[in-house]
Amino acid sequence: MLLKYNNTPIKATIDLPGSKSISNRLLILNEVLNLNLKLKNLSSAKDTQDLVLALAQVKENRNHTIDIGHAGTDMRFLTALLSVTEGEWILTGSERMQERPIGELVNALKQLGADISYLKNEGFPPLNIIGKKLKGGKIEIDGSISSQFISALLLISPSLEKGLEITIKGEIVSWSYILMTLDLLSELGIKVSTILNTINVSPHSMAKSQFSIPTTQYSVESDWSSASYWFGIVALSKNAEIILKGLSKHSSQGDSVLPEVYRKLGVNSEFKNEALLLRKSGASTDTFTYDFSDCPDIAQTVAVTCLGLKINCKLTGLSTLKHKETDRLLALKTELEKFGVEVVITNDSLEIRHTEPETRNPKPEIKTYNDHRMAMSFAPLALLHDNITIENPDVVQKSYPKFWKDLEMVGITNDHK
Repeated sequence: MLLKYNNTPIKATIDLPGSKSISNRLLILNEVLNLNLKLKNLSSAKDTQDLVLALAQVKENRNHTIDIGHAGTDMRFLTALLSVTEGEWILTGSERMQERPIGELVNALKQLGADISYLKNEGFPPLNIIGKKLKGGKIEIDGSISSQFISALLLISPSLEKGLEITIKGEIVSWSYILMTLDLLSELGIKVSTILNTINVSPHSMAKSQFSIPTTQYSVESDWSSASYWFGIVALSKNAEIILKGLSKHSSQGDSVLPEVYRKLGVNSEFKNEALLLRKSGASTDTFTYDFSDCPDIAQTVAVTCLGLKINCKLTGLSTLKHKETDRLLALKTELEKFGVEVVITNDSLEIRHTEPETRNPKPEIKTYNDHRMAMSFAPLALLHDNITIENPDVVQKSYPKFWKDLEMVGITNDHK
């Protein structure tokens, strides 16, 4: 896909998709708690739609082999859910999914009495799961690999006879996503408490009447991760005004730090009439540093913004990026260097150094590595370069299916071959 900016003034109102993180958690809780909630503004992301299909498959007992493709969240959440769902299940995914570690979650579930075995490589999908009722109790888990392992355990905890007490060892990555899970549990009437690195979840009756839910409808907040690309566009524009609908000022999403992050990158944002208004501020900085431990999903967008603004930056707290759809640190280094900058990566950081002379007229074809965020984070560079080409643009289906169509609203058109 060749992107072209037609130099029209940037002024648009964007209806963002529903939050994938909230949607996926609510779908699992709907099953665990037998709530029959009607979810409004459910994410249109492929990951969420795949989870809906998988849950229907489980409910109808149609097929005991579930292939979740590239969806990492679905793999983790379903591993936990199927462990407490009676039946024998095979849970598998794409070739890349079978390279993504899941051993820490499986070990924790086994501590609770789950019956799970590996069908190929120890510690990796595909899994054979014999679902049954689990008693629960006390477990320990390493917090440095994936917050989704902890969220997966928390999501099934109300169904456990003794509830759940999780002690998290070591560094905790993406703590904000664990808090999101705890907030949703509390909202649905489940008693939770946190003391230091230990989380307690009380068991709960499955009777719907005991839940403190005002209505059977639940409206899902829009997705802050998807908002990041619009912050990037405003930052790289000469002058822009974009309204983003459906975001909450007091959000449980970790990526809701975007206004704070982008204030340092020349974007003013304010909530007005239940929408977020973004404007170019003109403020600039020579260097930018930030710890993304609680919001790693926006790091790619911020790195590309710093590239476009010719700002030297050091982004830290990125250890989880190596275990995503691709090794995002290596992918970023490879693609950013096509623009003539020096990029230094470690296990948990990325540094961009603008050296002279830079490549003045790059003609990069951005490889996406089957990673939706690689495609969308580099798209704002179309404002600065006439010849940005995105390989495999359909990867955006994973989280933001109408991204390319929305991009046309700010004058960035595409030639999709």
